[in-house]
Amino acid sequence: MRRSVATRVLLSYTLVTVALTLVTGWGVVAQRRAARDAELIRTGYLPLTLALRDAVHGQDSWNVQLNHITSASNPVDKRVWFETTLKVGRPKAFGGVRQALSLAFTSSEDDSVRKIGERLSQEATEIERSLAPDKEELAQLFESLGRGDAARAEALRDSLVTRGSQGKRRLSDLQTRAERNVDSLLDTARARERVALALAFGLGAFSLLVGLGAALYARRVLRPLGEVTARAKAVADGDLTPRLVAASGDEIGELAQTFENMVQAIARANEQLVSSERLATIGKMAALVTHEIRNPLSSIGLNIELLEEELVGAGEESQALLRAIRGEVERLTALSEQYLSVARQRKAELARESLDDVVTEALGFIRKELERSGIELESEREPGLPMVMLDEGQIRQVLFNLVRNAADALPEGGHLWVRVQRGEPLEAEEEIEAQEEPTPTWVELVIEDDGEGIDEEVRARLFEPFFSTKRQGTGLGLPITRQIIEAHGGTIRVEQRSPSGARFVISLPPAPDEPVT
Repeated sequence: MRRSVATRVLLSYTLVTVALTLVTGWGVVAQRRAARDAELIRTGYLPLTLALRDAVHGQDSWNVQLNHITSASNPVDKRVWFETTLKVGRPKAFGGVRQALSLAFTSSEDDSVRKIGERLSQEATEIERSLAPDKEELAQLFESLGRGDAARAEALRDSLVTRGSQGKRRLSDLQTRAERNVDSLLDTARARERVALALAFGLGAFSLLVGLGAALYARRVLRPLGEVTARAKAVADGDLTPRLVAASGDEIGELAQTFENMVQAIARANEQLVSSERLATIGKMAALVTHEIRNPLSSIGLNIELLEEELVGAGEESQALLRAIRGEVERLTALSEQYLSVARQRKAELARESLDDVVTEALGFIRKELERSGIELESEREPGLPMVMLDEGQIRQVLFNLVRNAADALPEGGHLWVRVQRGEPLEAEEEIEAQEEPTPTWVELVIEDDGEGIDEEVRARLFEPFFSTKRQGTGLGLPITRQIIEAHGGTIRVEQRSPSGARFVISLPPAPDEPVT
């Protein structure tokens, strides 16, 4: 799946953002929990503990006063304190407990906290209810003391003391539970703090690792951009050597591949330009040199003919010398004509033709010559090929040149194949997968033989002017051939044939308005 550089960088930094969000979110949650617990202790358990402590102290004072009521010299004076405690002190104490429970527990939004408050409130109410009979028994106690009924007074006192001790014990238990809840909250807060610190450290380390990974990933993603820049500088300095591009599946990789394709196109264009300029220079020199030597060669040839007439009947040695001189003159004349053909290379006059018909007709002129050399020629054609824009004379020249070269590679005879078939342009083969529309069918002319083949080093220089492996070759045939093919908008390449021999492949574009197949 193709992902853009922006998407990759965005994804990497999204990971960093997620990691930081986790750290921040956990910190916020931990802080809120700590604040909630602290608020519960401050507004709930602390007031509750104080209220319960006051209630316990009040009940303790109640019990102490009851223990001495029967032995007091004037119990009536104590009655005011007891009645004030029942009317004011005890309701105030239990009211403080209920208020603390209401503020921090029963009105809380946390279900667990609210349930704790409800249980504590229920127990406080039960304790208060258990102490409700004190009012009636206290009145009976003072009535008994007023009548002088000591036994009845002591029994009522013991009942009040027993109930007060039980209430004090239950209030003390409730206070202890509240204090234990406070300790539990503190322990939970300490444990949460340790977990929060550990998680904060872990998430911080994770965020750091993700950040470093994202930075390294972004650097690796953007590294090819620097390589493209360096490559552009190298190309500007004249380095047109093709280089492989590592596939990355993003815009930078596509840019690098496009840039390399452009460099290859520039290299090919530069090579073609150099070759064309070289051939043009050769043509000018050839025209000048040929002009200067053609007349002397003609004079020499004419004088040889006169000498042959004068030396009729002369010895065999003289005749052999004259024949050798004539052969060299004819060779020089042919050589000068070949050089002159470079200078006279005309512009292609393209016309809509069938390449197969042109090839078939041309092979008819050269087939006998090949048979005399012991070479078996086989020609094949693929039906339904599109028409091609070509110069018939120049294509004949190309075909003759390549066929004769193949024949020269078969001095003792052999096989030679000429095929006209469907194909693709050389440039299109490299980019055919990237095209959305179908590539028009090109036409290929293939000439191959089963000779010894051509070495790789030789194949690399075949189209250089003046490079030849023949003793009497000029090294201009193949450069002219490529010049003609490129003038037709086509390409030519040479390959090693398996198991032996060489293969020349010419690709020509179809004529306009041909249907795409």
